[in-house]
Amino acid sequence: MTPNFEGKVALVTGAASGIGRATAMAFAEQGAHVIVADHNEEHGCSTMRDIREHGNSAIFVYADMLNPDDIRAMVKKCVEIFGGLDFAFNNAGIEGEQGTTAESSEENWSRVIGVNLNGVWHCMKQELPHMLARGGGVIVNCSSVAGLKGFRGIPAYVASKHAVIGLTKAAALEYATKNIRVNAVCPGVIQTPMISRFTQGGPEAEALLVAQEPIGRLGTSGEVAATVLWLCSDQASFITGHSLVVDGGMMAG
Repeated sequence: MTPNFEGKVALVTGAASGIGRATAMAFAEQGAHVIVADHNEEHGCSTMRDIREHGNSAIFVYADMLNPDDIRAMVKKCVEIFGGLDFAFNNAGIEGEQGTTAESSEENWSRVIGVNLNGVWHCMKQELPHMLARGGGVIVNCSSVAGLKGFRGIPAYVASKHAVIGLTKAAALEYATKNIRVNAVCPGVIQTPMISRFTQGGPEAEALLVAQEPIGRLGTSGEVAATVLWLCSDQASFITGHSLVVDGGMMAG
């Protein structure tokens, strides 16, 4: 059953590309008013235009996840324009530089934790009061299979994504009786610009990633988007505090 979000308001961060863009488009296709948030204005506006060209409702809001003032203004604009907030997909994230724990720079560590963890917390801090005022809502945070297991060479990313799961669980317990559900998605290897940066178009590098997926292929942004929408729907009404793996079987082994 396809969820119907007619008249609902959905905020998606990191919506300029990849999983965020696919999720913003999916929310719009199901009737939601969508706030497309990103620090990349060109690509964020492109997502907004594509939504509008299909006859759906969207606005673009510039937001740097390292800037709490941007995040505060983002949520404020959402409520001012659409009257409230029903769903939030806190998706914006960066992989950072590759290197071992000892090799990692303080700058890289601070930036990755700042975007991937602090950014999610600042988003939730602003989103939750408006959901309380509206009588309920759903938050989905984007973690990763790197939030469930370790990977060499990206310690800040792994630490941040583990922490997102912990934050998700804490908030889920805090708001369980307030009609607000908080869950996370944990994508495996998904064909996104982040993965393209890693492989640099090299077939050997991509083959190594595919080899990690028991299903025999990379995932798509649309598959993650469909999972996010399901978690926001009434079909998932008894699910909160959960980290849902979308990984082609990677974590099964």
